[in-house]
Amino acid sequence: MYFVKARSSAGLLLLSIVLNGCSAFAPQSSALRETLPRGLPLSAEIRDAPYFAQTEYHCGPAALAMALSSAGAKTTPEQLIDQVYLPGRKGTLQVEMTAAARRNGMVSYVLEPLIGDVLLEIAAGTPVITLENYGVPYYPIWHYSMAIGFDLDRAQIIRHSGALERKASPLSVFEYFWRPEGRWAMVVVSPDRVPVTAIESRYAEAVIALENAGQIKPASIAYESMLRRWPSSLAALMGRGNTAHALGDLALAEASFRKASVEHADSVAAFNNLAQTLLDQGKLSEASSTAEHAVKLGGPLRVRAQATLSDIQKKQRNP
Repeated sequence: MYFVKARSSAGLLLLSIVLNGCSAFAPQSSALRETLPRGLPLSAEIRDAPYFAQTEYHCGPAALAMALSSAGAKTTPEQLIDQVYLPGRKGTLQVEMTAAARRNGMVSYVLEPLIGDVLLEIAAGTPVITLENYGVPYYPIWHYSMAIGFDLDRAQIIRHSGALERKASPLSVFEYFWRPEGRWAMVVVSPDRVPVTAIESRYAEAVIALENAGQIKPASIAYESMLRRWPSSLAALMGRGNTAHALGDLALAEASFRKASVEHADSVAAFNNLAQTLLDQGKLSEASSTAEHAVKLGGPLRVRAQATLSDIQKKQRNP
């Protein structure tokens, strides 16, 4: 009996510590008491955020359906089960969540493991899917929920979680259960938006993954959105050029690769793709000089640039 009571008392003590925001168990929540991320209000809530009740083992499909619906996709948890749910694991892996969002034409972006970034996205009107662990190391109990609001005066976060809509929880308790899984959080956005906390290089990877999933038109829109945020982004300029070329818009492809070659004069890829696009339009003289420059730049892509130059020269000999 004493052993049971001692464990119970320890559990109550731990919960009390977490509820009070002890820095050892909820360091980021504690830090918010002292300093707020720039631009973060004291409270915010996405009141029109869609809600689907999460049934046993299907919290992943439900959370993703909520996020996709918020981003403008028409879907339900039932429609997503076959895309993300793994019966053998009785759950959903993070990689399945990101991939399924792309299959539905949206950009899936994994946030930095910062609670401040989660709150900034909510303040910007973007719900955030989070992965928590309510078990122990030898018996994990994973759970996806969707964060839709917060109140820092009350130190609370608001989530659609399980069978509860707009569930308010202490921010420190949320962080404690969020932390064991590496503070994994994801947003799903339509291609014409960029998350407020997005980092250029990591967001480029997310859009490239969308393109590689065969979503060429959505990816082209996403690259345009990137260029509004980062006008000189090499990845965005190349991506816009590649998707424009795939969609048959050679004028836009040429303009994109040309700007990339000006903004990034050491990029073999920019000059090579510009040369290829000029060739495709029959502009052989400029295509040849552009390809020659790409070859002179050297580097790992020199062989590709040389092949493009050879194609141009062959076309010049046999118009």
